[in-house]
Amino acid sequence: MKINTLDTLLNEEIKDLYDAEKRLVRAIPKMAKAASSEDLRSALMEHLDVTKNQVSRLEQIFKILGAPAKAKACAGMKGIIEEGEETIGQNAEDAILDAAIVGAAQRVEHYEMAAYAAARAIAEHLGNQEVAALLQETWDEEQEADEKLSGIMGDLLSDAEEAGSGSAGANRSAAH
Repeated sequence: MKINTLDTLLNEEIKDLYDAEKRLVRAIPKMAKAASSEDLRSALMEHLDVTKNQVSRLEQIFKILGAPAKAKACAGMKGIIEEGEETIGQNAEDAILDAAIVGAAQRVEHYEMAAYAAARAIAEHLGNQEVAALLQETWDEEQEADEKLSGIMGDLLSDAEEAGSGSAGANRSAAH
């Protein structure tokens, strides 16, 4: 498909986001199941509900744009989810694995934030404030999820260090 107008570009961006969010609806429960931290599991499951609402919001955007709700394979999200699945499959202590899961989840959030910001900028440029506002609402939710994950990461790193896992200082002193 040739993309020769900003309207077409916006539509393609929305299709890409739609696929990404639908992939996440399937991936998030796997991440939550692999997490040992109740805080992490809870945050992921909360975000699953948010993600389902984001799918609905994208469907609303399709209606506003007068386009069918149709996904276009999002190769970027597919790759990020595959990396997350590799992370889940690692043999690691609980706190270390949970920290790795947070890292994988934050990569998802950052990718989404970039994609939503780009789509929002196009919608704003086209004067479609209704679509821009819906995209901003989702961007805000992604940022909130990222901040929550950052807090959980800090707790997990402290727990891992207290348990004697992965501390560079502890490893160096043990070698002497």
